[in-house]
Amino acid sequence: MRSSTSRSRTIAVTALALGLLVAGPAAYAAGAASADRSDRPANVASGPSDSTGSSGGSGSSGSSEGSSGSGSSSGGGEHDHAGHTGSGSSGSGSSGSGSSGSGDGSGDSAGAGAGGGSADQGSGSAGDEPDAGDGEKKGAPSALDILAVDCSGSRLTAHDGFQKAPRCVSTAFGEVADADRSPSLLITQAPTTVRPGESFRLTVSTRNLVRDRFLPAAQGGYYAEASLLDGQGLQRGHFHTACRILPDPGEAPDSSPDPLFFQATEDGGGGARPDSVTIDVPGVEQTGELQCSSWAGDGSHRTPMMQRANQTPAFDSVRIEVG
Repeated sequence: MRSSTSRSRTIAVTALALGLLVAGPAAYAAGAASADRSDRPANVASGPSDSTGSSGGSGSSGSSEGSSGSGSSSGGGEHDHAGHTGSGSSGSGSSGSGSSGSGDGSGDSAGAGAGGGSADQGSGSAGDEPDAGDGEKKGAPSALDILAVDCSGSRLTAHDGFQKAPRCVSTAFGEVADADRSPSLLITQAPTTVRPGESFRLTVSTRNLVRDRFLPAAQGGYYAEASLLDGQGLQRGHFHTACRILPDPGEAPDSSPDPLFFQATEDGGGGARPDSVTIDVPGVEQTGELQCSSWAGDGSHRTPMMQRANQTPAFDSVRIEVG
């Protein structure tokens, strides 16, 4: 009887020791994982092991269109960033129906803007950026090392819709058009030389850009609204034109000075079919090489997003000799 009791005690002690060996490391690992998640800054995306959809973008900014998108555009014709009207004439292209946007720029589109870049990286031809698989094959440490998806961890002041920097913009990226409906722009006519003080004209053609949305930057509309498409999936917005003298045509110029000429065109025209707009540029007294550029903008002045990384943005530039 005494031998049987001793044997039972030995078995119980052995079972308890084995349980501690198994449960101890498991409890430690669980605690470490929990501590890792709690220590991560709020604006740093979760890794693959604990992703729960939290890296889908800035939900707090999804209401930007709700506050500013219900107002009408600032009027037809051309504008500077103070909202003044200029003199442009639109061509014969068809007008897109931009009266109603297809959403408020929040929700799924915000998530796609923040974390959806990996799907398109491998779709281009040779020379495009490598996708996740290529990066891993070449020994890259990580295909996606997302540092932030919103401004919650930024030390910068929040952007307020005015042209200030450095700031952090929390407005959702918004809606992206299909590749075959992405905006395109080309300067089709421009002089090669002009005399000092001589006015001239540029002809700008746009495609897949409904020119019906312009939030004046001087009134707080800069980067304030998410990108919006119309009911046909076309970008709503406008385009800019600017001219500047290049101090040295052999090197990139300083981008901080105001251009000699600037105009924003939001005339209610545009659509899926290309059309043309004439831009009247007043005379430039300064001699040298004049660079004139035009580029598309969404309603809040950002260059429209594209479905793929290897698409060409909607912009063009010409050089004009003044002298």
